[in-house]
Amino acid sequence: MKEVLTLSVDAGEDGVRLDRWFKRRWPHLNHIQIQKLTRSGQIRVDGGRVKPDTRLAGGAQVRVPPLPDAPQPGERADQGIDAREAAYAKSLVLYEDDEVLVLNKPAGLAVQGGTKTHKHIDRLLSAWGEGLERPRLVHRLDRDTSGVLVLGKSPGAAAKLAGAFARRKAQKTYWAIVMGFPKPGEGVLELPLVKKGVGDREMVVPAQPKEPGAEPAETEFITVSRAGPRAAWMALRPHTGRTHQLRAHMLAMGHPILGDPKYNTAASKELSGPLKLQLHARRLVIPHPSSGALVLEAPLSQEMKEGFARFGFDEHEADPEPFRRGRK
Repeated sequence: MKEVLTLSVDAGEDGVRLDRWFKRRWPHLNHIQIQKLTRSGQIRVDGGRVKPDTRLAGGAQVRVPPLPDAPQPGERADQGIDAREAAYAKSLVLYEDDEVLVLNKPAGLAVQGGTKTHKHIDRLLSAWGEGLERPRLVHRLDRDTSGVLVLGKSPGAAAKLAGAFARRKAQKTYWAIVMGFPKPGEGVLELPLVKKGVGDREMVVPAQPKEPGAEPAETEFITVSRAGPRAAWMALRPHTGRTHQLRAHMLAMGHPILGDPKYNTAASKELSGPLKLQLHARRLVIPHPSSGALVLEAPLSQEMKEGFARFGFDEHEADPEPFRRGRK
């Protein structure tokens, strides 16, 4: 693109970061290029200088300078996905309409990339197109957690879906197999969490309410079934969305989730054996961006099936909405 453009920020993109706004329209641009253009003042918002992490307001006017052309097909094939990967991405679809895309995220596949993570959901979204056609993430699941993952197919839809999560209008139900015999069998755990260095890695641990960096965290839980004193199948509903909240809370309760490589005890590691993380985002009820509500369920992953088989649990015994009799 060789000319200067002035583009308006869509109302549905209110609050989006400037660098992400650019990446939606010109996905071939990298962060360094956007950073250079903002630092030199070539990118401006409402006539003023900005930084890549500036939050845009709906209706703002963005000055877009001449940009480098997108690479020709084949020049950077490592940045795209091939037909096999696109077909795999489409096979994960649980629900799709003009505004919403819902995937059944497999365990072991990260939602977003990182320094050492090259295979992830965000990359697979190229199967739906680039720029404004590319679906947008509105929440996250841990790499080893399987289940329902919701995305918006337009800036406006993504903003409404993300708003539902932020305002706690999304009802999330996770299934987990934990060590031991939880007493009480149901209730609400309110325990602040904070990120700390533990040994050679960072973990989320219980904190005092006024401790620096501590964030309120609340998890509702109900025991669905028990395998004697060894293990229990639990339904978990996070009322807050802290990193690793369910895993940290269950460990704090003395009932770590089986197969967890990070939040565990010597006893839970021994009981887990070869099992992978026994945590599954089973069900999500969320307002649709246009009207009504979406009720979404993900079938058990292979990892969870192995845990159910080992302890004799039958998924068909569960109430689809186990928290209906609990707190509103």
